[in-house]
Amino acid sequence: MFSSHKKKAITVTVLTGFVAVTILAFVQPQPKVLKNIKAFPANVTFKEVDEAMDQFKEDLGVKCVYCHAPSKENNRKLDMASDANPKKEITRQMMRMTDEMNKKYISTLPHADTAKIQLVTCNTCHRGSAKPVFKEVK
Repeated sequence: MFSSHKKKAITVTVLTGFVAVTILAFVQPQPKVLKNIKAFPANVTFKEVDEAMDQFKEDLGVKCVYCHAPSKENNRKLDMASDANPKKEITRQMMRMTDEMNKKYISTLPHADTAKIQLVTCNTCHRGSAKPVFKEVK
């Protein structure tokens, strides 16, 4: 049998664990902090940026390291906020360009109410390649 002291220790341990689990169940996770976000709206969420990055990877057929520089502390990780890789600024310029084309030109095209407007995206020119793919028009 357990001694009175051991029973108290077990009871305290179980209660502490229960309290900890209860607190964790009600604590809201902190949103991931975005740093150095220049081409997205100020109120963009981590999820929205993450989804956009996934789309960029698919549209250009690249991986994160194509635009993001390695971390100075650990070169096996990426420093997502760093501007050390010049391709990151090119990407920002491309984002602004496609946004301008969509707002200034595509949105003004007449279309039927039921037609879905095809917006200009990275894939419009890149088609899965890091360098834009162009076909000669005859």
